[in-house]
Amino acid sequence: MDAAMPRQAARPREGSSPSPRFGGGSGAPPRPPAVTNARVAIVMLIAAETMFFTGLLGAYVVLRGTAVAWPPPGQPRLPLAVTWANTAVLALSCWTMTRAWRALHRKDARLLVVSLTQTAVLGSAFLAVQGTEWVRLIGHGLTLTASLYGATFYTLIGVHGLHVAAAVAWLVAAAALSRGSRFTLRRAASVDVCAIYWYFVCGLWAVLFPLVYLS
Repeated sequence: MDAAMPRQAARPREGSSPSPRFGGGSGAPPRPPAVTNARVAIVMLIAAETMFFTGLLGAYVVLRGTAVAWPPPGQPRLPLAVTWANTAVLALSCWTMTRAWRALHRKDARLLVVSLTQTAVLGSAFLAVQGTEWVRLIGHGLTLTASLYGATFYTLIGVHGLHVAAAVAWLVAAAALSRGSRFTLRRAASVDVCAIYWYFVCGLWAVLFPLVYLS
């Protein structure tokens, strides 16, 4: 009688679930819900940093509006041609980040890692060019203590540069987490919020560049 009884399928232990494969396999793709805890956290962070930059931009506008001449006589002008090209580099990084985001939802592990790495490289290039121009500006006399013009310039652009550097480090970590045959929901969420933050720092530059360099 024991042999005639049908075997019952082994039930997985309660609370455990297999990690779905990313890029193949029969498991369901790791699709996080529309509103995750990670997304709520990154939105709160972005809201706080938006208020911080709003304060910096407000101070810049007030100081510039009350100045007799901006920039002051004898201070070097900001490099427009190089900065336009550097802005194009950051804009290109938005495209590679979008491609990474699409690869995440298409379960294309190879394209995801490649796109995240390309975005990190473009962000690093942006910082390298900006650092080179700063060295040249300092050599021509535009320093943090030379004038309010120099102080506000290095504060605004420097704080943004720190945010880009942090985002690049995040991209490198996300690319490292995306390697391998398995991709969990937690790792997918880390790439998701990394993309949101990268768009934020690029959006900040879209405000800073015309205000500081073009006006």
